[in-house]
Amino acid sequence: MLRQLFTLVRGRTADASQAYLDANATALLRQQLREAAVGVEKNRKAVAVVMAYAEREKASLVQIEDKITDLEARACDALDKGADDMALEAATAIANLEAERDATQRTIKIYSTEIVQLRQTLGQNEALLSELKRGQRIAEATSKTQRLRGDTPSWTQSDLSDASETLKRLQERQQHNEATMQAMAELSSTASADALSDRMASQGFGVPKKTAAADVLARLKNGKE
Repeated sequence: MLRQLFTLVRGRTADASQAYLDANATALLRQQLREAAVGVEKNRKAVAVVMAYAEREKASLVQIEDKITDLEARACDALDKGADDMALEAATAIANLEAERDATQRTIKIYSTEIVQLRQTLGQNEALLSELKRGQRIAEATSKTQRLRGDTPSWTQSDLSDASETLKRLQERQQHNEATMQAMAELSSTASADALSDRMASQGFGVPKKTAAADVLARLKNGKE
């Protein structure tokens, strides 16, 4: 049981750590890219330093070769003039310079190889850093849109639907009221016209609408005859 409890604690700790990392992934990515950018800048500086060393060695090689050429000419002149001791001294110096020349050439070769490798690594790191920065912009944009989407209350859609139904009922009621008022107006107009027609008929204008008692009596008399 105790072992299981320890395992559970470790599991919850791992889950909490992962949740914290997930919640702060954007900030973590920004810091990681800043540190990566510093590393790339150090790589770039390393390439520049090695190139500077190589250039210094190349300049030294030129100087050594110039000295060798100069001493060889002087040694030959000394031999021509019978100054063998001077020629031997020059030959010794030339031998030392040639050893220095060979070492310098090997050093330049090492630097050149290192420069190629460093520049290749630098190019790869710069390309990866650029790709990661593009991915960072996309991830941050996605995070912002998701956060804005998450800020919209879950009941907003329900409220909009309810408001739409309320508006529909209001419009239907308004249309019904309008139709009712129009019908009442038509009825009022018809009633007014009928009343006027009846009043005019009662005053002897036009055809009578009601049969008078005298007319009924006259019709009855005519029927007996």
